[in-house]
Amino acid sequence: MAKSKEDGTGSLVVVIIDVNPVWWGLLGTKQTNEPKLTLSECMDHVMVFVNSHLMMSHKNKVAVIASHTNESRFLYPRRILPGQDQAVESNRLTDGKYEQFAVVNDSVQEELKLLVAHDHTMLHTDTLLSGSLASALCYIHRIEKECKAGEKIKSRILVIKAAEDSAAQYMNFMNVIFTSQKQNIPIDACVLEKDSGLLQQACDITGGMYLKIPQMAGLLQYLLWAFLPSPEIRTCLEMPPAIHVDYRAACFCHRTLIDIGYVCSVCLSIFCTYSPICSTCHTAFKIKAAPGLKAKKRKKTAAAGGSAPAR
Repeated sequence: MAKSKEDGTGSLVVVIIDVNPVWWGLLGTKQTNEPKLTLSECMDHVMVFVNSHLMMSHKNKVAVIASHTNESRFLYPRRILPGQDQAVESNRLTDGKYEQFAVVNDSVQEELKLLVAHDHTMLHTDTLLSGSLASALCYIHRIEKECKAGEKIKSRILVIKAAEDSAAQYMNFMNVIFTSQKQNIPIDACVLEKDSGLLQQACDITGGMYLKIPQMAGLLQYLLWAFLPSPEIRTCLEMPPAIHVDYRAACFCHRTLIDIGYVCSVCLSIFCTYSPICSTCHTAFKIKAAPGLKAKKRKKTAAAGGSAPAR
């Protein structure tokens, strides 16, 4: 039998988990009738999803990134010192687990403990999601460059979002989105609480799936149902309907999302208030005041040549 073209194709999924300690801490204090989801339970659900992806094919690969308020850290693959990998592998030969599952699970647990234990001071409360996405793109590029001749790998990114959006990261976020679109890397988003306008744009532009789960306790079911199938297989399945995407932009002056603003004709920077000098490219405009909106002319209701209506 002739080999199919897909025999040499693997799948790489980079999972980005929002481990914002402020959001997870506030979630535990909220009093709701629904069952609460802790960070440890969320990680258990994610690890089942990761192991399921690895189990689908021996050519599949995964990477797990923790997006914290202070840094973005790879939970898997972890940084191993020279001579450390052999000792770790020899200890796991007798534990009775599938080796790949054991390596991924232990690495994620150990690195997450180090991240939570060492980050006592928080510089800000926003999740560094744009930095995590940039790290994911760099890792995907490295894996694709390391593929041997005749091997192909299809990559995608899954973001598990917890905290709210940060308008200050709008520019970095959009740069990452357009880079993913150019590299044909879909971005999927699984939102736990409030809708994310930035991730809605990311999923819509890159061809990924955006899903805000109605119940946090059912995270595992949504991961296996909606995000485990590849984008090619999703077309054959009954997936959640498309959502209305919020395409509002963030102004460069206050980093707030706006509906109507002023755009610099030179560098295309967006501002919520008018300024005769662009703060980005320092271009000076001749118009000293904000241009007013012209009133639209009312269309004549009477037909041409007809009489005017009576008052």
